[in-house]
Amino acid sequence: MIIRGFALLALLLLVQPSFAGSLSWITYDRWVTVQRVLDGDTFKTTKGEKIRLLGINTPEIRHDTSPAQPFGKQAKNALIALIAGQQVRLTFDKEKKDKYGRTLAHVYLRGGLWVNAALVEQGLAHVYTFVPNISAAKKLLVIERQAIAAKRNMWGHKRWRVLAIKQLRTSLLGQFRLVRGVVTKVEQNGWRFELGKLTVTVPKRYRSAFKRNNVKSGQQMLVRGKLRMSKKRKWFLSIHTASDAYHIN
Repeated sequence: MIIRGFALLALLLLVQPSFAGSLSWITYDRWVTVQRVLDGDTFKTTKGEKIRLLGINTPEIRHDTSPAQPFGKQAKNALIALIAGQQVRLTFDKEKKDKYGRTLAHVYLRGGLWVNAALVEQGLAHVYTFVPNISAAKKLLVIERQAIAAKRNMWGHKRWRVLAIKQLRTSLLGQFRLVRGVVTKVEQNGWRFELGKLTVTVPKRYRSAFKRNNVKSGQQMLVRGKLRMSKKRKWFLSIHTASDAYHIN
């Protein structure tokens, strides 16, 4: 009877939703101890696990022959100040590992501070989302817009500030940038549109991440992605999630 009682209790714990927010083995949230911060969005735990902060990207620090980007060091120092030597809570989205084997997570301090969002708020990270890990994108975008408006840290530097279409230069090719402009042409039911000389496309493999594409001529848009140029010397940028393009009027 005792054994049956324990079995029943275990079953109840598994099926009752009231326990889901408090038991880490049900929610899959877990605690880790930070051993070393590697850069502004990556750290290593005392067990050797590499954690990549989810939904954001910070300026790069110097890697081998690659020079540091503006505010890369500041972003790393900010993450050190927030989490160095601490126990932090990891929460996850749908995909928990990236192609490099790093664990993808939202990181929280014991007091409840959301570390990913704190870096965005400080103007030391931009929103950077990929399917299927998009659940926090809207919240992060709101925080990012406030940081951009205030020109905090990276957003006040020419390397990161939001570009107008007329500011596109060949020296910017290959950079991940935020660009604003007015929609001048819409094609393929909104999966391809133009902001003046910049063509924005949504590749077929990413379209499932968009509930509806209702881009219209005359709208002012902000888009983000890597700036490229076609063989015909035409500017283009591909977006992957709905957070990569939104109306700003």
